[in-house]
Amino acid sequence: MRRDSLPDLVPIPAVWDRLARVESRLYEVTRSDDAFLTEVAQHLLGGGKRYRPLLAQVAGELGPHPDPAAVEAGVAVELIHVGSLYHDDVIDEADTRRGANSVNVNWTNTIAILAGDFLMARASEVAAARLGQESVRLLARTYAELVEGQTLELQLVDSLDHAISDYFRVIGGKTASLVRTSARLGAIAADASDELVEAVSTWAWELGLVFQITDDALDLVASEESLGKPAGSDIGEGTFTYPVLLALQGADRERVRSLLAGGHPYPAEVIDEVIGLVREGGYVDRVLEDASHRIARARAAIDPLADGAAKEVLTRLGSYLVDRVEAARTVA
Repeated sequence: MRRDSLPDLVPIPAVWDRLARVESRLYEVTRSDDAFLTEVAQHLLGGGKRYRPLLAQVAGELGPHPDPAAVEAGVAVELIHVGSLYHDDVIDEADTRRGANSVNVNWTNTIAILAGDFLMARASEVAAARLGQESVRLLARTYAELVEGQTLELQLVDSLDHAISDYFRVIGGKTASLVRTSARLGAIAADASDELVEAVSTWAWELGLVFQITDDALDLVASEESLGKPAGSDIGEGTFTYPVLLALQGADRERVRSLLAGGHPYPAEVIDEVIGLVREGGYVDRVLEDASHRIARARAAIDPLADGAAKEVLTRLGSYLVDRVEAARTVA
């Protein structure tokens, strides 16, 4: 989602007031007695989109007491997210992140790993001090799911034969688990009823899957200018997402398999041909249809919510994820 569209999608002033406090709290809790560690830990705090803490604030609207606990929930989930990015950049040997040098490039892999660990530890401290042991357990379980998703993805690099169910295990761990925890923690922090906590958790799980599905589709249909990276970057890294896996089972499977059989890195012309086959074969349309079904399930999950601003926002967010792919495809 584009950041400048979010205020229109979430027209709840209290949500934005709390999110502004999340921002200041992030810098407060990532200070260390060691000035160098503070610098490294805060290197990627600027420029983030804050989707996960935003979801925590929206979910906080479902309970009677969103302030100040939902703020702390937003801080905790963002620290988990940013800490995981530090680790991901080491694994991926990434050079940049959020328009700046990645931590591993600016310093070293060791420093990046230690700083990521520091951010995770701070997330646990925030949860233990302000949100209670249930929240600490939830965050710990979520980070385990992130690691499991990342580990499985690494095992599947260059694999032409893994199942679509494996893809969903990866994105469930890497993406949907933290999206679900963001909403769940926000609702719990605000003292929402058990029924509403479960409803928004189910909604957020489906939304997290849709977020990754549509993000993967964008990698195949959007322009390099809008993506901020070359189209087909996932293919270039040997990561085969939902549309490509469908193409490996479709009418052009022999051609797609022959193009990808050698393993990455692939020359640009190979990536371009695979993208063309995926687009022309209708596989992007098929994954968007799946995404639409998941959005319908997400909406069904929040039926118990009383009509109001929060329910309306939750309903809008899913549709926007699919709409952004269609918009990118039109421009491209």
